[in-house]
Amino acid sequence: MNASAPSADSLRAALAGLLGGLPPKQAAQAVDRLIANYRGTTPTDAPVLRDRSDVAAYAAYRMPATFEAVRGALAALRGAAPDWEPRTHTDVGGGTGAASWAVAEAWEERPPRSTVLDWAEPALALGRELAAGALDAEWRTARIGGALKLDDTDLVTVSYVLKELTPADRAALVTETARAAQTVVIVEPGTPDGYERIIAARTLLIEAGFTVAAPCPHSGACPIEPGTDWCHFAARVSRSSLHRQVKGGSLPYEDEKYAYVAATRLPPSPAASRITRRPQIRRGMVLLDLCGPDGLGRDTVTKRHGPLYRQARDAEWGDAWPPEDEG
Repeated sequence: MNASAPSADSLRAALAGLLGGLPPKQAAQAVDRLIANYRGTTPTDAPVLRDRSDVAAYAAYRMPATFEAVRGALAALRGAAPDWEPRTHTDVGGGTGAASWAVAEAWEERPPRSTVLDWAEPALALGRELAAGALDAEWRTARIGGALKLDDTDLVTVSYVLKELTPADRAALVTETARAAQTVVIVEPGTPDGYERIIAARTLLIEAGFTVAAPCPHSGACPIEPGTDWCHFAARVSRSSLHRQVKGGSLPYEDEKYAYVAATRLPPSPAASRITRRPQIRRGMVLLDLCGPDGLGRDTVTKRHGPLYRQARDAEWGDAWPPEDEG
């Protein structure tokens, strides 16, 4: 391990160093194909990333966003289980290792040993290069699907993988993560169908004896009426010049929408409620849309609430509410 702990900045630096010579036209063409696949609805029985140019384009296009989404899910998990430290981590379908970077940052004082599993050898090879000297990780080729068998581990992450599998393989994979791990974190795109996959995975994990640590404040049924809305969150992603070049556009950031579930066999302390939309700041008040044990609701925090009002003005979509020190 080097002196610089894994972080968003160190990941961007590693990407820039490795991909600086990537021909922009080649990268843009690969990104266009990857976007079409990423937004599609047909599960694939072959690796999406076919060669090094695909993998390099993917790393520039998706790694920063995947890192931030998993980082957000892990922050919520740590809020519910602050004293827990995984010693081993398995990154299922991890590709170039974005989730493993996020895990190493989350427990930066004692990062767990990660095992990255993916069926695209070019992705594993590039991930290994990016992580050299930064992550304590092993990179293994494995077919990601219903037949996958995992070694016992403390933490399993499955990020942006379920969409690529058939419903039967999704169910089998989630069931296997529950058998092998103490804690499971699953992240999917923040779309209606991504949310549906998360809810299905959440149900399987609960049936396997897990307790939901985040984002839900309970392990009961989701209060959202099917077809009316979906639970998702947003992570702000800083875009490097390389990232802007590959993806197009000029803004220095973008928002990655994601849905997730973090479930554990530990006794977690879930949030009392979770902010499910961007807080609406009005004159002298803040409107918070919340999900709590009693379902969906709205809390209005005004200046009369004193310090709580200031905290509400600083609150972000996805945060636990109320703040711990306000009980």
